[in-house]
Amino acid sequence: MTQHGLAELLGITFQQIQKYEKGTNRIGASRLQRISEILRVPVGFFFENGGGGPIEGETSELNKFLSSKEGLALNKAFIAIEDPNIRQKLVALAKSLAVTGLPDLDAELQDTVANG
Repeated sequence: MTQHGLAELLGITFQQIQKYEKGTNRIGASRLQRISEILRVPVGFFFENGGGGPIEGETSELNKFLSSKEGLALNKAFIAIEDPNIRQKLVALAKSLAVTGLPDLDAELQDTVANG
């Protein structure tokens, strides 16, 4: 597949694809998910360590959420927040509101949020 073809399927310019490839621009999770669907590869394919993401049982649940209307909206809004401190506070708020508790990932989340 060409950069132009992928860009067309994503509804963006091929220059944007080039920026992603060079690392000039970051790829949002929802866009990365869509690219993985188009290329028919798991999202972990794009990471050196195979993704190091959620365990197998959580993957389909996460994909289901990310592809939902709410997941996409939340993802886009979160990515638009530039201040890492606000991102950390939003993650903390979401965890505090969660009905089922999340494992204690505070250090990992803070690092991930702070470093994008």
